[in-house]
Amino acid sequence: MTGHGPRTALHAYLSYRDADAALKWLTDVGFEVVTRQDGPGNTVIHSEVRYGEAVLMIASADADYDVPPLKGGSTGAGLYLWMPEPAAVDDWHRQAIAAGAQDVIAPEDTPWGSRRARVLDREGHEWSAGTYRPGDSW
Repeated sequence: MTGHGPRTALHAYLSYRDADAALKWLTDVGFEVVTRQDGPGNTVIHSEVRYGEAVLMIASADADYDVPPLKGGSTGAGLYLWMPEPAAVDDWHRQAIAAGAQDVIAPEDTPWGSRRARVLDREGHEWSAGTYRPGDSW
């Protein structure tokens, strides 16, 4: 064990009212569906998508959940994709908008020296992409 705790991994999951459409949007922005288990009534019981080393779980919502609304430039919670090159951030943002995302922060250079962009997917989930790599300061 290191000073940062035991060896672990953090993986996120999102529930969508229309998980099939969400998976289509995710493939349109560069994710690959690596596993999918469908259920009754056109539901997705479990799926996993991959973008490079990032893995995310997607399923159909089992209740009428509310996604927090956009206030200013954020919903208060979101997912962040690290990308090694500024051009990759710009390309990802362009793909996301073309696939139906709402622009929140167009690609920009930040005062802290990274490139970033932010969108909301079709169901309002917040997605950011940038060149800042969390954990590099350890």
